[in-house]
Amino acid sequence: MSAAPQADTYPMAPLIRFTLVGLYLALAAPLPWLAPVPLQLPLWLALGLGLLLVWAITSEQVELDPDAIRVGHPAWCGWLLRRGWQAPWAAITAITPVATSQGGRVFYLRCGDQALLLPQRIARFPDFLERFQRQTGLDTSAIGRISPPWTYQLLAVLTGLMLLGELAWGLSGAFGISGV
Repeated sequence: MSAAPQADTYPMAPLIRFTLVGLYLALAAPLPWLAPVPLQLPLWLALGLGLLLVWAITSEQVELDPDAIRVGHPAWCGWLLRRGWQAPWAAITAITPVATSQGGRVFYLRCGDQALLLPQRIARFPDFLERFQRQTGLDTSAIGRISPPWTYQLLAVLTGLMLLGELAWGLSGAFGISGV
């Protein structure tokens, strides 16, 4: 008896995930230090809770198995973030491109009267598209990422610079250094 084929899981692309988490930290982490003393503890707690929420939101993943495609979150946070969808391969009949207001394109999968958003921010995207095309028989050659990689690379660099600046500010305050 042969083993059943395994499902392939495609998490959010690491560059995108860690950039978004870093951006959250760059924007929110200074708040407890800048707040009046009575608000510092609630802000530290909110910062931790917010970080957990951002980590959960960016843990969305796509699972492909021989029967269907599923988009959702892992069990540890899926109970909280209930959005997601699944569709059997046979139900996917077309791919519809839609222009975004930022000049990009998103793609919707047509499943009867439903339109499901095709994930475009996942790791191993070319492999995902190849497997998707093999399972559905639909042409995926016109599908690309929602934004070019340089946009997230630039955002990652700017986020890193913000975090370094905040770290330098924090260290200068901790050691009583002025002029930084």
